[in-house]
Amino acid sequence: MRVVLVLGLLLNLIALPIAIRRVIFLTRLITHGQPAPDRLHTAGDRIATAAKSELTEVFGQRRLLKWTAPGMAHFTIFWAFMILSTVYIEAYGALFKSDFEIPIIGHWRILGFAQDTIALIALGGLTVFGIIRWSNSPAKLGRQSRFKGSHNTGAWLVLFLILMVIATMFLYRGAASALGNYTNEGAYASQALGRWMSGWGTNTLEFLEGLGLLLHIGVMLGFLIEVVHSKHLHIFAGPINVAFKRTPIALGAAQPLMVAGKPVTMEDLEEMEEEPTLGVGKVEDFTWKGLLDFATCTECGRCQSQCPAWNTEKPLSPKLLIMGLRDHAYAKGPWLLAADEAARENLPDAAKAAAERPLVGETEGEAYAPTGGAVIDPDVLWSCVTCGACVQQCPVDIEHVDHIIEMRRYQTLVESAFPNELAGLFRNMENKGDPWGMGARARLDWAKDLPFEVPVLGADVEDAGDVDYLFWVGCAGAFEDRAKKTTRAVAELLHTAGVSFAVLGDGEKCTGDSARRAGNEFLYQMLATENIEVLNEMQARKIVVTCAHCFNTIKNEYPQMGGRYEVLHHTQLLNRLVRERKLVPVARPSEAPGLSTAKNPASTASTVTYHDPCYLGRHNQVYAPPRELIGALPGVTLTEMPRNSERSFCCGAGGSRMWMEENLGSRINVNRTNEALGTGAQRIAVACPFCRVMLTDGLVERQSEGLFEDVEVVDIAQMLLAAVKRGEE
Repeated sequence: MRVVLVLGLLLNLIALPIAIRRVIFLTRLITHGQPAPDRLHTAGDRIATAAKSELTEVFGQRRLLKWTAPGMAHFTIFWAFMILSTVYIEAYGALFKSDFEIPIIGHWRILGFAQDTIALIALGGLTVFGIIRWSNSPAKLGRQSRFKGSHNTGAWLVLFLILMVIATMFLYRGAASALGNYTNEGAYASQALGRWMSGWGTNTLEFLEGLGLLLHIGVMLGFLIEVVHSKHLHIFAGPINVAFKRTPIALGAAQPLMVAGKPVTMEDLEEMEEEPTLGVGKVEDFTWKGLLDFATCTECGRCQSQCPAWNTEKPLSPKLLIMGLRDHAYAKGPWLLAADEAARENLPDAAKAAAERPLVGETEGEAYAPTGGAVIDPDVLWSCVTCGACVQQCPVDIEHVDHIIEMRRYQTLVESAFPNELAGLFRNMENKGDPWGMGARARLDWAKDLPFEVPVLGADVEDAGDVDYLFWVGCAGAFEDRAKKTTRAVAELLHTAGVSFAVLGDGEKCTGDSARRAGNEFLYQMLATENIEVLNEMQARKIVVTCAHCFNTIKNEYPQMGGRYEVLHHTQLLNRLVRERKLVPVARPSEAPGLSTAKNPASTASTVTYHDPCYLGRHNQVYAPPRELIGALPGVTLTEMPRNSERSFCCGAGGSRMWMEENLGSRINVNRTNEALGTGAQRIAVACPFCRVMLTDGLVERQSEGLFEDVEVVDIAQMLLAAVKRGEE
């Protein structure tokens, strides 16, 4: 046993310094990032929230279990690590004393049972992982594999190492049991193996006990070195990242523009003596939480499999984006952490080359895996629709959308390097207050010929305190012909239900959503400031909106600038009114004037499929009210698309993509439209004007082929109005 002790200690003396050195490097690199005070303030709330997240997401594996087979496999491996860590206490103790027992608990039968049971179950988990890796191999599926671009050889190596951890545990414990050194009767598998080995002879068993013990410890040390040098770092980094995540989720509001860890406005920047860095132009401009995100990536590809851009042959993969940023941060790390310029001069050429690579720009090689030039290709950066599918799917709470917006801010505000189409958008929003450049005078045209007057705040109504709701019409609702039908429908429904409302008329401007997600934070702040001033002057408290983007901006982002209101999406309010019997849909929706967009409309339209707007669903978790409204329509059956609710597929308009040409790959809106048509539904119901435009355009493309001429795209409000009006008739 003395030889075993010496060899065991020697293994630790070799392996642990390698692992510790890497951990020190990673810790220094991550903490070198910019401040992120929002992850540290209000310690009491943060601790309580972090504790809940650790219980549900780390120990409960909540997000991973949404994918049943791989989730269950990961659940078993995770708990195998947790429980089998006690075996290593026994193993290290056995280096010094062959019949070592853990102090106090000794050979506790329940622990022995748990150790053997979880080890056997973990073998099943490893088998599932092996099947998943083999069946989803990039060599077989190409881009369709969620492991495309991942370090797949390393993944197989880790599966093998975990297998060896379990195998060497049973080898050591079986031999020790046969020798009488391991007597925990609860460890049924180990004891059974010991009984089987009992006739092998004392010398053989002692050799196998020592060999198994050294291999068990050696495999663990090798695994530790592999973990801290690979994507499996998430074993340690994941729980930390979850603890410091944005709560409740890194969606909804975009993060405010930060300088030196503080949110800034245009006025703040004018008073600064030194020119600040706006957004992220270099990897060291990311916060420490961003760098921690990169180090935490598991390369599982869940984000990639759900990304609308990647699924339509565009170069953006959220996974590969994070991996590229991680690899660049690691490569540039020695340069960032060097004490001075003299130390930098002595660095390897690879570190110096990494320090000179621009973060965003022309790349050499494939855009999603550049071999030279910039780290991130502009086509990667601008393909994002900010739908949030990546964030929603990530099991370790990486905040992909926030990082993309930060890089866009630098490109737009500092480099003026943004797609040409956005120049016109910015100009219209700045000069006319709307993306179309229509101007304030046309903002009430939608209300012409309504059978009642639509009151305007400040003219017909003194302030919002005199009505139940301020109706925020939005730019699309005021200017886009298809969206106007939704606006009119909502106004008629509110009037029918006896709900008083008023609009701002020409006092309303674009909320700034598209500008902010295109990186033009200053334009967003200008529009938001003007809108908040008007809303506060009008004493707005309750606001109803028809646009999911307006809903998200006013509800989640205006509070960052002092504008706090109770904001409802029109499906939420209309659903409430139906439940309260203030609106009664008594008959199957028919073709009310202006409802149909189909060439040969189906007047019965008994089957409907619903498209979840990303900024209503994933960003704000509003899934039930639209479906309940559809369910309240007599004679209507809701047929869900395969990708719905949390896994809904974007229409392609978010992230300011509404205003950009889609020149790469296939069209996102056509992809989504085809999925909707595949349900056989006669109507595609929407709850956002952006979605309506995109899906209608997709439908028109298919109808130009002479197909699906009896299908139409309508807002849920129009369907409800048709049912209510027919009931009145």
